[in-house]
Amino acid sequence: MTRPKALLFDFDGVLIESEFAGNRHIAEVLTAAGHPTTAADSMAHFMGLSGRQFTDAIERWVGGPLPAGFAEARAIEDARVLAEGVEAVAGAVAFVRSLPADLPKAIVSSSTTHWIRTHLDHIGLGDVFGEHVYSGKEHVANGKPAPDLYWYGAERLGVAIEDCVILEDSPVGVRGAVASGARVIGLCAGSHCAVGHDARLRELGVSEIAHGFDAVAELIGGAPGEA
Repeated sequence: MTRPKALLFDFDGVLIESEFAGNRHIAEVLTAAGHPTTAADSMAHFMGLSGRQFTDAIERWVGGPLPAGFAEARAIEDARVLAEGVEAVAGAVAFVRSLPADLPKAIVSSSTTHWIRTHLDHIGLGDVFGEHVYSGKEHVANGKPAPDLYWYGAERLGVAIEDCVILEDSPVGVRGAVASGARVIGLCAGSHCAVGHDARLRELGVSEIAHGFDAVAELIGGAPGEA
């Protein structure tokens, strides 16, 4: 298979282990507010969403407006995590560092650029992506699961979306990635990827699954961008 001319990385759950802890916290806050929710429930219904889409999903789940104090509790938790950092997904840092320096690469995430850049610094990748850190909250009108953020990232890199590989872990992200027209690898390497996660991504149109970054390297044919 043709090696990609660029790589587009989702962030949470692909490069850092933020998904399980974040969704566990969401579940705890909703449960305390009288809406019993498990971490698995949260990951099934809210993972990968941001902004109004995230709020709408919460309101559908609870059958009304956001519980009192929900936004404040999330902001406090986010501030704590930003200060303390989150560990990288196993193999992520070594994989990114193994890529050719001149291979176009970007982050395309539902999180804010402040969140992304802070955690890139925490895991030692703050120098890798340069200006190519893009947020569904900040750079496009329609975030995931719309494909717009992937198109935007590819355009900014100067590479046709059909020549890009996208690494995604969440069903929400996969829907947008598949719709973008890029080649999509469903990454099931994070601690949030339970048994059956790969099957769920395949149901959404992903034909290639990687259970770790060694598998990603094999799928893209070694060092991308080489002849």
